[in-house]
Amino acid sequence: MKLIIQIPCLNEAETLNVTLADLPRKVEGFDSVEWLIVDDGSTDNTVEVATKYGVDHIVCHSSNQGLAKAFMTGLDSCLIRGADVIVNTDADNQYNGMDIPKLVMPIVEGAADIVVGARPIETINHFSWIKKVLQKLGSWVVRGASKTAIPDAPSGFRAMSRHAAQQLVVFHDYTYTLETIIQAGQKGMAIVSVPIRVNEDLRPSRLVKSIPSYIKHSLGTIIRIFVIYRPFKFFGVIGAGLFFLGMLLGGRFLYFYFSGGGDGHVQSVILSGVFLGMGFQTILVAFLADLIAANRKLLEDLRYFQKKNRKEEGEM
Repeated sequence: MKLIIQIPCLNEAETLNVTLADLPRKVEGFDSVEWLIVDDGSTDNTVEVATKYGVDHIVCHSSNQGLAKAFMTGLDSCLIRGADVIVNTDADNQYNGMDIPKLVMPIVEGAADIVVGARPIETINHFSWIKKVLQKLGSWVVRGASKTAIPDAPSGFRAMSRHAAQQLVVFHDYTYTLETIIQAGQKGMAIVSVPIRVNEDLRPSRLVKSIPSYIKHSLGTIIRIFVIYRPFKFFGVIGAGLFFLGMLLGGRFLYFYFSGGGDGHVQSVILSGVFLGMGFQTILVAFLADLIAANRKLLEDLRYFQKKNRKEEGEM
């Protein structure tokens, strides 16, 4: 059994050494533990620091492509290198590396495909109240969309089996955390959470440049999650609401018409027609979006079997 710990990096020369010093080289249940970093277009000496501290594998992007793509590059690189289990952590030493054995244990025991580390959000002093609220909101949305019980969905400290990693694909450029949990839930993977510890803040978050920016990206991610993974429900609810409003306005006109005062309420007829038309068209969009989602799932299955077959052919 091989465990590979991957770390997406962007200009992490000042903190990477602290992070690496906290990572284990031996974990119960594994014959080998290797480290891999994804240098996402760093302009400092991140690669030199990684080499100095004994990182086994270094994968480089020629330019900055974002955290989500760096995460996926890491997964693909770990799979190519024969990882049976992959742990993802951050280069800013946010997560306590000594909790990695606890994180991978459910996978080793065959009880889970993905394990997400749950941070003690309420006790993290450098998290603002609005960030704590958005963390909870994002986790609540993900639990509803994925039908899982993960309390800290935005946590990037997670472990996944080879089988799980082969099936994950991220569409959003901003982050991978929420989307991958929803995919796992929809694909019927066993996903659990374990409590983990966090370290002192070494630098400001790269994702949270400002509270307004964080709110914008978080809400955008949540909306996009529903559009991609629950398209029929998302557009169906909107369409049904518009259709219902059109029916109400139409009913209002009919009430006044049969009461002898319909001449002064022609606007209700016009608005009713507009809303009924919009509602009908949105419901049609819901069916089309659901069909596209079904095709996307088929493509994801083909991608999974292609990766699986690539591994099997390499072993022959």
